[in-house]
Amino acid sequence: MSLRRKFILYLLFIHLAFAIVSIYFLWENRFWLLAVEAFFVLSFFLALKLFRALFQPLDLVMTGVEFIKDKDFTSKFNEVGQAEMDKLIAVYNRMIDHLREERTRLQEQHYFMDKILKASPSGIITFDFDEKIAMVNPSAAKMLQLAPENLIGKKLAAIHTPFTETLSRLLVGESQVIPVQGRRRVKCQKSQYLDRGFARSFILMEELTEELRRSEKAAYEKLIRMMSHEVNNSIGAVNSLLHSFLNYQNQLRDEDRKDYENALKVAIARTEHLNGFMRSFADVVRLPLPKRQPCDLQELLENIALLMSAESQKHGIVWKWVIDKSLEPVVMDKNQMEQVFVNIFKNAMEAIDENGTITIRIGKKGGRSFVIIEDTGGGLAPEARANLFTPFFSTKENGQGIGLTMIQEILSQHRFEFSLDSQPGGPTQFAIYL
Repeated sequence: MSLRRKFILYLLFIHLAFAIVSIYFLWENRFWLLAVEAFFVLSFFLALKLFRALFQPLDLVMTGVEFIKDKDFTSKFNEVGQAEMDKLIAVYNRMIDHLREERTRLQEQHYFMDKILKASPSGIITFDFDEKIAMVNPSAAKMLQLAPENLIGKKLAAIHTPFTETLSRLLVGESQVIPVQGRRRVKCQKSQYLDRGFARSFILMEELTEELRRSEKAAYEKLIRMMSHEVNNSIGAVNSLLHSFLNYQNQLRDEDRKDYENALKVAIARTEHLNGFMRSFADVVRLPLPKRQPCDLQELLENIALLMSAESQKHGIVWKWVIDKSLEPVVMDKNQMEQVFVNIFKNAMEAIDENGTITIRIGKKGGRSFVIIEDTGGGLAPEARANLFTPFFSTKENGQGIGLTMIQEILSQHRFEFSLDSQPGGPTQFAIYL
């Protein structure tokens, strides 16, 4: 039973009780009995009126509670002319105005943050209190190469990719540059924020591939130009002197002439080798812009494979073609792309060494043409995977590390996406998306 009903019943009981008592004592005096009964009736209705006025603020509060419960922050009350009521109404109206402004501000901020997260080139992953993925923005989904619906509600360690497994080991406050697909580099940092007073973690991922490549390129271009200038100047002068010395061989005794000539020829050969060595580095720096024209990529690959078939047969290497769909002519610099594929095939053959298979896959995926060159060599060692496309890094005994650097420059200038990756002991894949 409500408080209002209890109070009304109480008033009714009190007035009825006094009315009965009055009838008992004033039954003989009818005039006073009627007067007292009229007074009790008037008192009862006056008490009801005062009761309604007393409970009006409570009704107002209850109505306001219903508005707030329904999240209606637009309805306000008008003043009624009573000081107490008007004061309460003024407080309620101010509170509603403040709540409406706060809700509008929060909605605008939420909408703004949602737009920023979707448009941000940085990847952002937020986690719930159980360290399960709660939100993934488009950039993070692209970096992880998984659809958001395949990530939400899962822990990173349960996704089972090398990238996510490395991310799952990040500690709060830790920052790490993680290699992805051999070439790409992603800077990842794990932090925390407060949600309803409790800490939740998030990971911020920033693609550094192009930034690092430009920085590395600027550094090695400056170094190569400086070295080439000094070496070429020195070699030119030294070679000139060595050739001049050869003119004096006839002035020597017969028994000394041969040793003298051989020594000078060895010195000249070494300087020419050094000159060629520096020229190969300079070629990377002086790489011209691609002269693009339509080219039959499949025909180009077949011609290069035919050119290298004699060498591959000596080592028992088999060529395998998997053509899912023939490609349309690709706009590219044929000579530069020929350099790219020659280097890739050469690396594949060196990785296999003896008895293996080079598989060339051609097709389309998601509306994009691709070429994948796969070899059955020993795969990439962890050290090699971590340093792929690092300028002049090589695991070969006499390697200069120029091949992959040149491949990267040519493909980057063509704006072709590419990746090189494998697991130790597994096949190595070089993928180019045109």
